[in-house]
Amino acid sequence: MSTVWRDVLIFLQNIGWRDVLDIVVVAVLLYQLLKLIRGTQAAQLLVGVAVLAVVGLAAEALNLRLLQFIFRNGGQAIVIAAVILFQPELRRALDQVGRLGPVRSLLGHHGGEAAQRVVDEVIRAAGSLSEHKTGALIVFERETGLANIAGTGVRIDGQVTAEMLATIFMPGTSLHDGAVIIRDTRLVSAGCVLPLADTIPGVGRMGTRHRAAVGLTLESDAVVLIVSEETGLISVAQAGGITRGLDLNGLRDRLTNLAGVEGHARQGVVPRRAVLRAIRRRTPS
Repeated sequence: MSTVWRDVLIFLQNIGWRDVLDIVVVAVLLYQLLKLIRGTQAAQLLVGVAVLAVVGLAAEALNLRLLQFIFRNGGQAIVIAAVILFQPELRRALDQVGRLGPVRSLLGHHGGEAAQRVVDEVIRAAGSLSEHKTGALIVFERETGLANIAGTGVRIDGQVTAEMLATIFMPGTSLHDGAVIIRDTRLVSAGCVLPLADTIPGVGRMGTRHRAAVGLTLESDAVVLIVSEETGLISVAQAGGITRGLDLNGLRDRLTNLAGVEGHARQGVVPRRAVLRAIRRRTPS
């Protein structure tokens, strides 16, 4: 036992500040990697890769020639396969690394009255759409650019109003099945096609709109508001997760905090019935 402690002390004495920095950087990278894949299918894939690595080490230790031949000659194929399988997670990781500046708020660099006005209009539209059980997808672009997603729809470049949103998502119109994208305080595009996510463990059954919302948040830092066509429930998707069944006050708190206009949030909290009465007066059915 004394020999072991002596070896440990010698090892600690030989550690320099570069070694400590090296260990800290690797630990942070591993922690971020685990956060990135937590709750996704990549977690199960990573377990499979770990099992293959253990089998490869065992083959080397036991001198199993056939397995050694397979792993030595198939190593490059395994690396390429891992890159293909982990492609969504790698895109997310590179996207996060590429955000060198501070993350923008929900409505970009616009704060105060402009941001609060957009939040109010979106909430007013969400209340009306929820009451009439009209499905909707409203995307808030943040740090990750969504020009490719906006290109799949029809360019609007207009002011964000509840009436505009209610008209776009009106059943029977050519744009109601797609998503709208809000960049800063402008409605950029409508009728956009979002990438669909696979079923996520623990979330339960998701409709196409909810899968599309989660799919986009898995590939970007966007925030997506969803109104269910079947139930009228309002949900918000962000960072690969989804919060369902928000009332208008909960939605207001969520959007105002993300928009960076927390000072206005308390003033905006009003009873649900009062909000719906205001919507009925101002929004055509």
